[in-house]
Amino acid sequence: MNAVLIALLLLPLVGAALTLVPGLFGRDEHTAGRRALYLGVTVTGAALLLSIALAVGFDRSHSARMQAVTDVRWIPALNVRMHLGIDGVSLPLLLLTTLLTFLCAVYSLHRLPDGPGTPSPRAYTGLLLLLETGMLSTFAVLDLLLFFLAFEVVLIPMYFLIARWGSGNRGPAAARFILYTLLGSAIMLLGFLLLGLHAGTFDMTVLAQRHGRGLSHTTQVLAVLAIGLGLAVKAPMWPFHSWLPDAHTAAPTTGSVLLAGVLLKMGTYGFVRVLLPSAPGGMATLAPYLAAFAVVGVIYGSLACLALVRPGAKGDLKRIIAYSSVGHMGFVLLGIATLTPTGINGALFANIAHGLITGLLFFLVGAVKDRHGTADLDRLAGLGSGTGGALYGRAPRLGGLLAFAAVASLGLPGLAGFWGELLAMFGSFQPAAGLSRPAYLVFMALAGLGTLLTAAYLLGVVRRVCMGDPAEHAALGAAPHIPDVQAYELATWTPLVALTLVAGLWPAVLLGLSNPAVKALLGGS
Repeated sequence: MNAVLIALLLLPLVGAALTLVPGLFGRDEHTAGRRALYLGVTVTGAALLLSIALAVGFDRSHSARMQAVTDVRWIPALNVRMHLGIDGVSLPLLLLTTLLTFLCAVYSLHRLPDGPGTPSPRAYTGLLLLLETGMLSTFAVLDLLLFFLAFEVVLIPMYFLIARWGSGNRGPAAARFILYTLLGSAIMLLGFLLLGLHAGTFDMTVLAQRHGRGLSHTTQVLAVLAIGLGLAVKAPMWPFHSWLPDAHTAAPTTGSVLLAGVLLKMGTYGFVRVLLPSAPGGMATLAPYLAAFAVVGVIYGSLACLALVRPGAKGDLKRIIAYSSVGHMGFVLLGIATLTPTGINGALFANIAHGLITGLLFFLVGAVKDRHGTADLDRLAGLGSGTGGALYGRAPRLGGLLAFAAVASLGLPGLAGFWGELLAMFGSFQPAAGLSRPAYLVFMALAGLGTLLTAAYLLGVVRRVCMGDPAEHAALGAAPHIPDVQAYELATWTPLVALTLVAGLWPAVLLGLSNPAVKALLGGS
């Protein structure tokens, strides 16, 4: 098992290195580009198979125990070890990462942005594989300094994916993305050093076993403040979210899928993996403030989306989904802030559900933008027609999938988006001992209001884009019919649709994995 995990982390790194070998893909630029894209599909497909092999070999009856462990000395002078392993918290995130990266590689074979000034597909493939290396490593390493390195590796490839393959105001959006996250990471590194030096170890499993013993309350609070700030920027938690809408609006479709589907999860994963077990006293002190910021994010994200959905607001669909992510990740942070197994399990479930559903949404919006040449909601809806964009009549399969993803995102029972938000609110109803129950009941009520607002704006998107009379829409100059779902799109989107249904109808498949691990991280058995 440990050899499989090591191979999983090394494979995309080796693939990225191969894209740098001169002449490996031939001298003809077009042929070399296609071969590089096929290399990306092959490597990411092999990584997906390795992650499935890890899942098959994983002992579900002991999901709280680290498995596939590698632990060797790396930098003895700093007591830093090459420590790898997976448990019931990290395994679903590894699977999500390899799945989304593989689907993005397949999609890129047909829809890779090109044009004057766009780098070669070989450069794109190299960056995609380097990005996958960083994302997988973040969920597999068990040393604080290694976690920081993996956390940072993803920034450079994502920056270039936005800046070179994006659209619109891509340069400033990419710059804001990397500046915000680098600033947060610099403060987070100080927190890691504070925690590791005072504890005498950077090993995350040792810190979890001690559960704060040997660390003063002041040290724990300072560590949570510093580390939590860096994680909050990546999460993204209000008010540190402002880089996200611009980054999503400018990013190419695959960049948006991975940014929303995986990169945002790295921040919330850090709260669960690092702060909850290592500094429980600091988390208990600051949890009410984290919960307050989380519910503000839920309400703020929903209100921003409602404002963008209004006719005449010129709301960009990608921007709407970006603001919706602020709200959805607010539920994840609220679940973590309850410090209860129920709330934290809900947060981890919501992480996976958001990755599946929002990944599907960004794929669908990318397809709509490719067909119409715009993601502007007013133009898509045919402002002035009074009926909407008529996607049901012009491309019924595409319209049906967009509606499915929207109702999954609003938390319809039976789909993946329902359980995480419900459990986060259940955790708020009865928070951990020592937390103010009246305050958390207020947080629960505000989160419940957020679910209503979420339904309002997502149904508004469906009404304006999918419904309407195709003939009336065509009278405004739009084509009466547009290409419906293509074969490569169906192959890319079907796994996300199927998993959204499976997770919604069979939540125990995830909760059974995470619950023992969460109890162990909270100091229980």
